[in-house]
Amino acid sequence: MPIIPGANANILEAVGHTPLVRLNYLGKHTAAEIYVKCEYLNPGGSIKDRIAINIIN
Repeated sequence: MPIIPGANANILEAVGHTPLVRLNYLGKHTAAEIYVKCEYLNPGGSIKDRIAINIIN
């Protein structure tokens, strides 16, 4: 099977790397830097991926 650059060897390697995005607009109105996790970018679009990997392991 050919190797695709940047591809994970299996689905378990993709879990736990959810991107964070800084919310600049809300941060202007507070003294805090506010970040959100883009859970919809998990493999399969599930927010339960971390739970699933712990069950598998």
